[in-house]
Amino acid sequence: MPTIRPISDLRNNSNEIAEICKATREPIFITKNGVGELAVMSMEVYEQLEAKLELLSKISEAEENNFEGDEGEDFFVFAENLRKKVNGAI
Repeated sequence: MPTIRPISDLRNNSNEIAEICKATREPIFITKNGVGELAVMSMEVYEQLEAKLELLSKISEAEENNFEGDEGEDFFVFAENLRKKVNGAI
């Protein structure tokens, strides 16, 4: 169940809201005059969300390229080149 708090809590209880966000790893929904206004979340959760969105964007782009006929790079060639980079051979 989502946590919903009035906007006055941002001013009066900001430390408590921050602690709830960190502990639950879920956003807190802030209302203004009974209507949804903001969503507040911890930086850790925000950064994870951004990383997921970036990954989904890249997957979508790859699927689009595949659909358009782009064959991409052979996995085994890619993996070998990556190993060489990681091990400093390149």
